[in-house]
Amino acid sequence: MIDIRELRDHPDVYIQAARDKRIDADIPRLLELDQRLKDVKARLQDIATEKNRIGKSVPKLSGAEKEAALRELSRLKQEEEDDQNQVKQWQPQFDALMLQVPQPADADVPVGRDDTENVELRREGEVPQFDFEVKDHVELGVALNMIDIERGVKLAGTRNYFLKGDGALLHWAVLRFAIDFMVERGYVPISVPLLMRDEAMQGTGYYPGAEEQTYRMEKDQLSLVGTAEVPLTAYRMGEILQDEELPLKFVALSSCFRREAGAAGKDTYGLYRIHQFDKVEQVVICRNSDEESARFHEEILANSEGVMKALGLPYRVVVVCTGDLGRGQAKKYDIEAWMPSRGNYCETHSASKFYDFQSRRMNLRYKDTQTKKNLFCHTLNNTVIASPRVLIPLVELYQNPDGSITIPTVLRPYMGGRERIVAQS
Repeated sequence: MIDIRELRDHPDVYIQAARDKRIDADIPRLLELDQRLKDVKARLQDIATEKNRIGKSVPKLSGAEKEAALRELSRLKQEEEDDQNQVKQWQPQFDALMLQVPQPADADVPVGRDDTENVELRREGEVPQFDFEVKDHVELGVALNMIDIERGVKLAGTRNYFLKGDGALLHWAVLRFAIDFMVERGYVPISVPLLMRDEAMQGTGYYPGAEEQTYRMEKDQLSLVGTAEVPLTAYRMGEILQDEELPLKFVALSSCFRREAGAAGKDTYGLYRIHQFDKVEQVVICRNSDEESARFHEEILANSEGVMKALGLPYRVVVVCTGDLGRGQAKKYDIEAWMPSRGNYCETHSASKFYDFQSRRMNLRYKDTQTKKNLFCHTLNNTVIASPRVLIPLVELYQNPDGSITIPTVLRPYMGGRERIVAQS
């Protein structure tokens, strides 16, 4: 949510932000309702003042004067009721429209329509040249008894799978390594609930907008999370933090659930686009400072790059254009890993900066020691690693001519010290 005072002062900025992000937001209607509510609330205040004045005078009056005063009180009560009904009508409309207004993108974010217009920032690692016919992750996974997509689909429908044997062990090894990597860097590990109330989904900016992508339990009014960003960011929702508590740095491993609505027929092969996966997520909650936000945005990006470098996976970093940004994101970096079977760099991480967009929706504040004011926090998040998507480049890039897979050095302690995954006789 944005600051209504900023919207009043600079409406054109937000109208342009909605255009750039290709988001529907009826800002003229919002401003019209804002003015109506300001006017009617001012009238209600005047009515309350006048009612109080007349009410105090009535006991001192008699006869015609008293009758006139009582008639005036009755008229004011009716006027008050009419105005209150207008507030009841307009306030929900205003609140709903406020949730639609996007956070303007940073000035250095490229303007573009969609992910095809994201801008490459840099590449890291060499894309290997194989001197043998490479297999994709499904072929390798089936041959090494690591993946069973057929039975996953049979039991749970499309975009489902089983990881088994060394497939499950490699999956868990990647996740455990990522958690240890972040804890060593001072991030506090948290085990999070996966079912969230609407207040948390709305507070983090997923509602309204992501309902079609979310598995929802209507009877209980709870939603399965698509990322641990939701419980981590909303962990201190509605609280006033102490300045010395900040920054808060959290890391969580959670299962994630996504309906992938609208993706029918897209990326149906293998483990790239699936309904359920596990992800290690990092979240930073910091002071209301653009400089701090910028610094932590680079930090959470560097953390994830560190994991990719440790795994030895070639990747590139792109700056996401306006048309590919979410409603609350001011700036976002994507990390894309090289995937031989797809012949391209493909997204594995998204590092997002929100300023106070989420904290305003969550009413998450801190008491600033200098100004003594309660200020809204800034929030940021990024993937540390998501599996099994990361298994695609990992097994494809580490395959050997004999069909085995070399285990990256940093994962070997989590795989019993083994160096390779080989077919079991």
